[in-house]
Amino acid sequence: MSSALTDLFPHPIVQAPMAGGVSVPHLAQAVSEAGGLGFLAAGYKTADGMYQEIKQLRGLMTRPFGVNLFMPQPEYADRGAVEIYTHQLAGEAAWYETELGDPDSGRDDGYDAKLAVLLDNPVPIVSFHFGVPSNEVLESLRRVGTFTLVTATTPEEALAVERAGADAVIAQGVEAGGHQGTHRDVPENDGSGIGLLSLIAQVRETVNLPIVAAGGIMRGSQIAAALAAGATAAQLGTAFLATPESGADAVHKQALTNPLFTRTELTRAFSGRPARGLVNRFMREHGPYAPAAYPEVHHLTSPLRKKAATAGDAQGMALWAGQGHRMARELPAGQLVEVLAAELDAARTALSGKGDLR
Repeated sequence: MSSALTDLFPHPIVQAPMAGGVSVPHLAQAVSEAGGLGFLAAGYKTADGMYQEIKQLRGLMTRPFGVNLFMPQPEYADRGAVEIYTHQLAGEAAWYETELGDPDSGRDDGYDAKLAVLLDNPVPIVSFHFGVPSNEVLESLRRVGTFTLVTATTPEEALAVERAGADAVIAQGVEAGGHQGTHRDVPENDGSGIGLLSLIAQVRETVNLPIVAAGGIMRGSQIAAALAAGATAAQLGTAFLATPESGADAVHKQALTNPLFTRTELTRAFSGRPARGLVNRFMREHGPYAPAAYPEVHHLTSPLRKKAATAGDAQGMALWAGQGHRMARELPAGQLVEVLAAELDAARTALSGKGDLR
């Protein structure tokens, strides 16, 4: 099964699906054509919007690629806490001269409609975030020839992924940028995430699935470390966010290496779910008070984030980034895959005792 995954792409390098307009078709194309695995992010898109991007990507290349789906979220938000946070954000709405979004804009992200599209128009790989699909869903995708991956942030979640019948697990360490793919959002667990190398080892001893390692990876030597720890491939997000093919806002790209932004933190400020981003004014002022309410808070802050981006105001944007953000390289995506592959080869040679470890 491990080879069934890696046979789809020559280099064990997966471009993470980054929702919000970052993982556009041209980025996935560049990565896949360079020998990695490009991904489209269906999160926050309509089913038709996802389908149109798949059609566009297929018109650009014939290489394998993946599509990522968000799992529907259960109803557990404290409505009173959301209302209090709405009042707290009133000053932000006035500052950016916009209305706050409707927190009740939807919970399932068009999940069923997107699945229907992917069953009628199969793609090589589908991954899932924020939970585990049913065995029936995974089996239906298998019948149409689609390889399935599901994110896990703990060994227990990885076991749930295996029991559901997924083909592989994405082990996401706490270093990862953007949203943690926890299956249940438990506020009491905030700050208790597992580092990637430790997580790979624990997942490897818990399940018999191929592991795709994700979290803070920016160099080929780190990919080598993940593979040595037991992963089959590595998934990189922040590393590709800075590329010219990425759909990220220019302000976001520049912030990755801007000395003004010295660190990242996990925050609920922008979406109501723990997500790692560069620490800015919005995160500092609102993070401590943001409720555990996803996607309500995501919908609520969406107009604010868009207005901040339009104004070029990095202090009001969700600057998602992993812990290795300062190592970002402004290389074309295809060239970045080639550089990472060369670094991986050099690291493997060094680890085998045939090269210089420096």
